[in-house]
Amino acid sequence: MNLEASKLIDQYDRHLCYLRVSITDRCNLRCQYCCPPGRNFEWLAHEEILRYEEILRVVRVGVQLGISKVRVTGGEPLVRKGVYAFLNELNRIDGISDISLTTNGVLLRNNIGRIKAAGINRLNISLDTLDPEKFNRITGRDRFQDVWKSILDAHEAGLHPIKINTVAMKGINDDELTDIAQLTFQYPFHMRFIEYMPIGDTPLEKGKLLLAPEIMGRLQSLGELLPVKNTQNEGPAERYRFQDALGEIGFIRPMSHHFCSRCNRLRLTSSGQLRPCLLSDRQEDLKSILRSGCSDEDIAKTFIKVIRYKPRGHHLDEPVHDSVKGRMSSIGG
Repeated sequence: MNLEASKLIDQYDRHLCYLRVSITDRCNLRCQYCCPPGRNFEWLAHEEILRYEEILRVVRVGVQLGISKVRVTGGEPLVRKGVYAFLNELNRIDGISDISLTTNGVLLRNNIGRIKAAGINRLNISLDTLDPEKFNRITGRDRFQDVWKSILDAHEAGLHPIKINTVAMKGINDDELTDIAQLTFQYPFHMRFIEYMPIGDTPLEKGKLLLAPEIMGRLQSLGELLPVKNTQNEGPAERYRFQDALGEIGFIRPMSHHFCSRCNRLRLTSSGQLRPCLLSDRQEDLKSILRSGCSDEDIAKTFIKVIRYKPRGHHLDEPVHDSVKGRMSSIGG
């Protein structure tokens, strides 16, 4: 098999160049839409998690097939021992044009220098509220100040863009939407409002779902939202900015406006499964073949097999649909 000649183009002519890599399912927060109170989750055993050298091998093969963009996720990636050395090795792989990191920010503040030294300049930080008490209720941990100081320190250190992800929820944080959006007048942050997706056995009540059109309506008090053109291979966010703002507003709309037709990503889970779609449980087991002495060609064949059943779109907004049973913390958000 000629890896250089094989490209990750699916049956709907989507060029898949983006790999999201979950390096752990563990997290130091207990957000209510991921780990609802009263439900206990068992973390994967250490031996069930892909080793760093296995992840790097998969990424190298993916790059030969056309992967050029990698995002490291979790769980919370910064809780895994050895993560900074791993990021250094990842940055040394020729052919990757963009590496970014998703984090909840709790452990970020004291490690910004190590992240920059590893060649990571783009961060996605989860923050669903600006209220410390509400942060404690949403996440189960009193760590708001750690996260907010991490965001400011990352900004001072020159990391850019800093994208701050907010899952919008009625009756939980919808009274803060304008306050969150208003940060773009003070900082060059990309504030992104995300529609909640029903993934795993952790659904919010249907009445708490808040869709982008309603969010946009609430933000009108701050001024007109001016469209910002996406660059090539940009993510799914619809981008806007307010006049004279330093930053941007983004909307990720998996429920109200499917972006599946331009999806360019695959996912490698912390347990070593290659998934063509976040919102489908179909996947291929890479860990087993990695640990049975496979060749790079065998890994490449798994990539090619996976893209053949990447769906045209998801069906989560339909009255009857198959639920996604995998947990976001292990799939990688």
